[in-house]
Amino acid sequence: MDSAYRVPGTTFRFGWDPLVGLIPGLGDFTTASFSGLLLYRAFRLGVPRVVLVRMVLNILIDLMAGLVPVVGDLFDFAWQSNSMNLALLERHAQPGVRPTSGDWAVVLLAFVVVGGVFLLVALSAFVVAYSILRPFL
Repeated sequence: MDSAYRVPGTTFRFGWDPLVGLIPGLGDFTTASFSGLLLYRAFRLGVPRVVLVRMVLNILIDLMAGLVPVVGDLFDFAWQSNSMNLALLERHAQPGVRPTSGDWAVVLLAFVVVGGVFLLVALSAFVVAYSILRPFL
């Protein structure tokens, strides 16, 4: 999905993911579905949970960025989540291979960022609601 074709004269590779992602509305969800198959295979092979979460984060970043018109389509060429997830799968599919500190760091950083965004949205909603309701209090 990410590296089927090479741009002549370069080492840059791309695949069907960014091309199918050009289809408005449907393309990014279709490619995320195929990414889900790789995630399912990793689950069946017993890949550690933290690595599975890291794979899900790669898929979500690809999906969310792909939803932004034009910029998201360009992002799809650079962010090759399927290639990253395949590398994670190959590294952790062996029995007894433990997650690396990098796997934990990525997952923890993602939770901190998502938690921070959630708190920022909640605080913003509170400030807006308070400013609207203040005359009535």
